[in-house]
Amino acid sequence: MSDIRIGISGWRYAPWRGDFYPKGLPQRRELEFASREVNSIEINGSFYGLQNPQRYANWHADTPEDFVFSVKAPRYITHVRRLRDVGQPLANFFASGPLQLKEKLGPILWQFPPSFRFDAQLFGDFLAQLPQDTDQARACARHADARLHVQGYLEAAPGRKLRHAVEIRNDSFLCPAFVDLLRKHGVALVVADTAGKWPYVEDVTADFLYLRLHGDVKLYTSGYSPQALLRWQARIEAWTAGTQPEDARLIGPEYRPAKRQRDLYCYFDNDVKVRAPYDARHLLEGLGRSPQRRQGELV
Repeated sequence: MSDIRIGISGWRYAPWRGDFYPKGLPQRRELEFASREVNSIEINGSFYGLQNPQRYANWHADTPEDFVFSVKAPRYITHVRRLRDVGQPLANFFASGPLQLKEKLGPILWQFPPSFRFDAQLFGDFLAQLPQDTDQARACARHADARLHVQGYLEAAPGRKLRHAVEIRNDSFLCPAFVDLLRKHGVALVVADTAGKWPYVEDVTADFLYLRLHGDVKLYTSGYSPQALLRWQARIEAWTAGTQPEDARLIGPEYRPAKRQRDLYCYFDNDVKVRAPYDARHLLEGLGRSPQRRQGELV
């Protein structure tokens, strides 16, 4: 049976307090609350700056046993260095604590800015550097800056496969060479709904799917109607069953992925109007995957 994870991108948003989060809920317990409403969360603080092993360990402890995080990789690698000379930044990232999530560590998201154009050599070299399992990630982390060699920085669940996903925002990526590279390295192409602002493609390039739903009418703001959620539900059911939607928007339409069950991770990022957690919950309910609510002790 496919593992279907539906959740939210981040969880610390002031407008959610007194709405999604019950009035009076301490901020330090917001993750505890949110992780019992959805079954996965995308950590986005890691995009803006390196965290630390203790923080990741705390997030692991605050969430249910059967919970999964995705981790958004640092923009320093994708936006500042733009994939050039990133060996040391990669080591620093893996030393900063994501391996402390242990069995709760899901995919790592690599998001690229709209100004970043596809360069086959540069991109291929980058994908080849990504660790494919936790043992490789630990080996990478050993080369981190000395300041990051703190307690817990090498702790990890041994031998666990790592998954990577790439989100694009430039039309230069809409070429077969790009999807060929992703398939070669087993990296997922993010299906990103951005209200038409950036490329929307649905090519299957890995043994899992990764969706980011930023809003279908207004970026980061608009919620998804019941009809829109039903459409996403049907697409998710097709992908996880090993097929793809008949109207899938593909870079390489001639390619037919192997018919096998696939895991799927989907995160709502339309947080401005407090729609993300409710849309995630409704989609989970439609798919019959809702975690049981146990909120009484949290308020």
